[in-house]
Amino acid sequence: MTTLYQAPGACSLAPLIALHAAGLPHDTAKVDLRAHQLADGSDYYAVNPKGAVPALKLDNGDVLTENAVLLQYIADHAPNARLIPASGIDRYRQLELLNYIATEVHKGFGPLFNPATPPDVRSAAVDNLGKKFTFLAKRLDGGGFLCGDRLTAADAYLFTVLRWADLFKIDLSPWPAIVAYRERVGNEPPVKAALDEESLGR
Repeated sequence: MTTLYQAPGACSLAPLIALHAAGLPHDTAKVDLRAHQLADGSDYYAVNPKGAVPALKLDNGDVLTENAVLLQYIADHAPNARLIPASGIDRYRQLELLNYIATEVHKGFGPLFNPATPPDVRSAAVDNLGKKFTFLAKRLDGGGFLCGDRLTAADAYLFTVLRWADLFKIDLSPWPAIVAYRERVGNEPPVKAALDEESLGR
C-alpha cells in the first residue's frame, strides 16, 4: 500500500488531503523532523535523502518527493476525483498555481521557520507574503475555490500553507477573501478527514 511520510503541521498535509479527496487507500508514517527518525527509531534519510516531508512510497517501493509532484501523482491515479484536469490548458493553469504556491507562498514562509532569522528579515518576509496574499485574494474574491467550484489539488496545497499564518501570528484580516476561503476549504470533508488523521484538529 502507498505510504505517506508526514509530520503534523508540515506541508505534508497537502497530499494527505489529496489522498482523502481521491479516495486512495494509504498508510501514513510519522516523521520526527528534528531527529530525522521514524516512530520505530529508523533513519528517515534512508527513505528520503532530502530529509524533508512529504515523501510518498509507492507499492513498488519507489519514493516520490516534492508536494507539486505528489499532488500530480495522486490526481493522475484518481481521475474521477478531478483534482487536476487530465489534459489541456486547464491542467497547465492548475500546474501554474501549484508551482506558484510551492515557490512563492510555501517558500515565502521559509525565513519565519528559522529562529535565527533577524527581525528585519522576518518583517520583510511577512511583507513579501502579503503581496502573494493580495494576488490570491483577487483570484478568490468571488468565492469558491482556486480553480472553480470544487476542491482541487491546488486548494489542498494552499490551505495547508495558509495555516502557517496562525503559527506566525500573521493577521489575514486585510484579505477577507482569504479568511473566507480558509473557512470554506476547512469545511470540506476530505480536509476534515486529513486533519483528523494528522491529529491536528480544526
